[in-house]
Amino acid sequence: EDGGARDAERWEGYVNWRNRPATRGRHGGMLAASFVLVVEVLENLAFLANASNLVTYLMGFMHYSPSQSATTVTNFMGTAFLLALLGGFLSDAFFTTYTIYIVSAFIEFLGLVILTVQARTRSLMPPQCATAPGAAAPCEPVSGAKKAMLFAGLYLTALGVGGIKGSLPSHGAEQFDEHAPRGRKGRSTFFNYFVFCLSCGALIAVTFAVWVEDNKGWQWGFGISTIAILLSVPVFAAGSRLYRNKVPTGSPLTTIAKVLVAAALARRGGAQSASNGAVIDRAPSPTGSTDMKDYCKPGEISDAAALASAAAAAEPSRELAFLNRAAQCQSGGGRLACTLQEVEDVKIVLMVLPIFFSTIMLNCCLAQLSTFSVEQAATMDTRVGRLTVPPASLPVFPVTFIILLAPVYDHTIIPFARRVTGTEMGISHLQRIGTGLVLSIVAMAVAAVVEVKRKNVATSNGMLDSAKPLPISFFWIAFQYLFLGSADLFTLAGLLEFFFSEAPSRMRSLATSLSWASLALGYYLSSVLVSIVNSATGRGGHRPWLQGASLNHYHLERFYWVMCVLSTLNYLFFLFLAIRYKYRNAGVIKG
Repeated sequence: EDGGARDAERWEGYVNWRNRPATRGRHGGMLAASFVLVVEVLENLAFLANASNLVTYLMGFMHYSPSQSATTVTNFMGTAFLLALLGGFLSDAFFTTYTIYIVSAFIEFLGLVILTVQARTRSLMPPQCATAPGAAAPCEPVSGAKKAMLFAGLYLTALGVGGIKGSLPSHGAEQFDEHAPRGRKGRSTFFNYFVFCLSCGALIAVTFAVWVEDNKGWQWGFGISTIAILLSVPVFAAGSRLYRNKVPTGSPLTTIAKVLVAAALARRGGAQSASNGAVIDRAPSPTGSTDMKDYCKPGEISDAAALASAAAAAEPSRELAFLNRAAQCQSGGGRLACTLQEVEDVKIVLMVLPIFFSTIMLNCCLAQLSTFSVEQAATMDTRVGRLTVPPASLPVFPVTFIILLAPVYDHTIIPFARRVTGTEMGISHLQRIGTGLVLSIVAMAVAAVVEVKRKNVATSNGMLDSAKPLPISFFWIAFQYLFLGSADLFTLAGLLEFFFSEAPSRMRSLATSLSWASLALGYYLSSVLVSIVNSATGRGGHRPWLQGASLNHYHLERFYWVMCVLSTLNYLFFLFLAIRYKYRNAGVIKG
């Protein structure tokens, strides 16, 4: 009897940091997740203190041209976020999220140490620009071993950042019991505050760290990042006794490949499995989880054999019916034998992917914030009272909006929505993502209008070719930041939670990393779009829209309108998917 009680207290499929079974009451919960939130502040501070101002460092000290440095930074950011998929994959397949975080933090620490040492040591930098009038090549960009050192530092940092982004959000979310309404609400709050903490780290990075880099030297800027990431390890480890860590269950990619191959090879309409008429059902609004054991009332099934027979008796769901053939060829056995659970898991992955593709365009709009919007602001009057704001600190706007919005959203908007709709979620994941997409359309339209106004000011004052700041306050730019900042809060928190709660538990970290991959692809798409627009508009002897002596000669407003139209088309695509999407549903069997 005592053994039974002890089993009831265990979290199935979870271990504590010493690899012993995790128990209810002692492991998991909001307290365990709060360590993750503090770590996120430090982690994002370390990452963004570099990334937000890296363009200036590459131009000023590594002597890159503006376009070269912008491309280098975009590639660095993109790679870091894409590597989150690797971090997520390893967390699911072979190691726990706990291990991946600690290893990644050390890798990032190594990369930052390399960058700090290089920034401190004059001899490891390219030679200073020759200012003598007769000098042949005034500035030499970094090359050879020094370039190798720079890129080793950058890409070690990117690898570390990727591992962290891929493991940290799902590590925090795993602390909540998804089978209880309270656990699911806690998890929702966690994701909101995760984006909140991410923004707090960003706020310190774009104000304090950028100021240090510009005024005290870059070695101090990299130093701040190095210290922040080093501090995050003991903070993370402090929660060790409280964490419940999900046991890794082997590679999810093999499962996906196996089901797809089995479905392709299976003869059409193979022998139908005998069924008791039970059909796995999906719901149009999210509730709990779908493990096979949830398909039965808790009291009904005691032992594993009965569980297996219940799983065999349930019929596959009707969505993506062609995959059901994979489960019907079980009798043949062999390597391609798939369980019904595996087939259902793969279906979920295939249904989530189109949603992932429809968020890339939003992140493409966000990428404009770190490129063109900063350049626009640089031509405007950036004084606030006596203070002159450096353009690199402009992300203060969206970040501050997120910091103010996140608690309001969690403590006011969601409870209100829960009362109005009478549902547990209040606002479903896809509604949040949709809201973000609409806000990004508005943001692009606002950006175009503001750019027209800015150019009118330049023309009417005859300052098209002047390098002096225009007599228009940079607060006009704050509007597009406001809308894109709120879009970011809605979509990022919504996406992280959507992928985490929809994905089969075997591939949760990998699915959650899709949110970061979407960011990366948005950055890449942004670079691609700029070159496409330039080559399309530069035909027939015309000047391309995004080229010219200065920003005043660009047709940036037209580019923003193009983005606005593309975002609208993308939203319609998303709407089509979202209306048809059915959430995984906890334990509903229709007899």
